[in-house]
Amino acid sequence: MSSMASDAPRDLKLTALTKTYPNGFQAVKALDLVVPAGSFFALLGPSGCGKTTTLRMVAGLEEPTSGTIEIGNQEITFDKPYRRPVNTVFQNYALFPHLTIAENVAFGLRRRGNKNPGQQVKDMLELTELTAQAEKKPGQLSGGQQQRVALARALINRPEVLLLDEPLGALDLKLRRSMQIELKQIQSEVGITFVHVTHDQEEAMTMADTVAVMNQGVIEQMGPPAELYENPKTTFVANFLGQSNLIAGEIVGREGKMVKVNMHGTVVSINEDRAHADSGKGWVGIRPEKVLIAPAGEPIDAPGNHMTGAVVVDSSFMGVSTQYLVKMPWGQDILCHEQNTGKRGVLPPGTAVDVSWRPEFAFLLDASQDVDAGREED
Repeated sequence: MSSMASDAPRDLKLTALTKTYPNGFQAVKALDLVVPAGSFFALLGPSGCGKTTTLRMVAGLEEPTSGTIEIGNQEITFDKPYRRPVNTVFQNYALFPHLTIAENVAFGLRRRGNKNPGQQVKDMLELTELTAQAEKKPGQLSGGQQQRVALARALINRPEVLLLDEPLGALDLKLRRSMQIELKQIQSEVGITFVHVTHDQEEAMTMADTVAVMNQGVIEQMGPPAELYENPKTTFVANFLGQSNLIAGEIVGREGKMVKVNMHGTVVSINEDRAHADSGKGWVGIRPEKVLIAPAGEPIDAPGNHMTGAVVVDSSFMGVSTQYLVKMPWGQDILCHEQNTGKRGVLPPGTAVDVSWRPEFAFLLDASQDVDAGREED
């Protein structure tokens, strides 16, 4: 395995990477991707979308049908896994049960001829907060601690790229959340490129600088988490990344930098940089937490596109917020999340309400796309 490059940053670059299995199934379709050196990158998507196959091709555990994999100017497409400046952390950790934690962490260095890895092991145990566990066996540790041992064992080899395949999948929710923060801190401390494969939207958005949303072997959209969430370009991304209300409308024209859409008789405005359709029919998208409601006739804070004649169908208290299901005058149910500030109580089902949102929070998608894409994977 080559040592970490100290000169120019070496990005991970996939060019037209394709994987077709003998039965004709194409798991990855001509994927082009650049992962900047030193970044925390997430490949996000439902099971079967090609994300793990992509990771396995980078690791050398799966051979591409065509295309190339490079780190910097070094092509590694067909190199044996141990010859690549890459290490992988799997969901099942694959620790040696008969070795102590310190021996597990030292394993890779010893195998490569390092007779005295003591100080490096000590540093790595400190980084991953495992110093007190050094002499224990894996079976004596919690899932979160075992996860950190697997991480320490991979990082001690100083790979240029660390691949993480659903690394938190076996942990319970509370532990998973704390490990997300720890992983991010470790990545920024070691400065190594992390490529993290997950189907968990929250995990990807919490940890990664850049998220690529994958669907059926292609990347639907890529960018910083906030950009993907606020300005999705496809119905799949809108539905897979959080929840979206998608409402049918007809584009009626432009006014300055706004696109005007007739949505069941109400003309709503959408910023041109969030409008991904320019004529004909479209889906007007608005996230549930951006939808404001008030009892009919009462003023709405920060009003925008204003609609009357809606009714609360269901209300669920969720602690930090209340989730409302609101039936709109044209018969569609939309979701609204209202923060529980204590300003008013929960509106019971049957309450007549007005609905509003600010134009700058809406987005517009092409009507030819399936309105339910990405939803069934939630």
